[in-house]
Amino acid sequence: MELISVEQRAELIWAGSPFLKLELRDRYAIDDDLLRAWRRGDDKAITEYFAPWLDRVASEVAAGRRVRRVRVVSEPLSEYQRTLVDVSAWGVDAGEELRWLPRRLVSDLPLPGNDCFVLDDSVIFNVLGGNDERAEIQLHRDPDTVAFCRDAFEAAWDLATPHREYKPA
Repeated sequence: MELISVEQRAELIWAGSPFLKLELRDRYAIDDDLLRAWRRGDDKAITEYFAPWLDRVASEVAAGRRVRRVRVVSEPLSEYQRTLVDVSAWGVDAGEELRWLPRRLVSDLPLPGNDCFVLDDSVIFNVLGGNDERAEIQLHRDPDTVAFCRDAFEAAWDLATPHREYKPA
């Protein structure tokens, strides 16, 4: 395991291979500006917030690479997750494949303890503190860890509901 910076993480996830993203938390402090803009109904601020992500996703998809994400969520949804349900269509329109998985369905599913990006030969874990802010970013290259996370993602993907079909409880 190696600790890496936010910049190194970005370089790795956008290096040209498809990636899988597994999100396991119901809130992320990093998105507080997004949440405030959503509360105000400020579509301009939301658009500006997502523009870099949407451009990256569209570029990846145009290059023939898939960007897949599973969000494991508690239901009823938190205000934060309701925000994401509302605004995630933009990412889906850009080509991101997004699915929602109610937490009640994952009790017997082996999942990693932290959110992660699964790449071809590595896994990047976003480790958050109790304040929902990033504590560290870990890079793992162990083939068993990569296989575990890939298998966990695929199992979650199979259970999850595609974004356009998801109806929160």
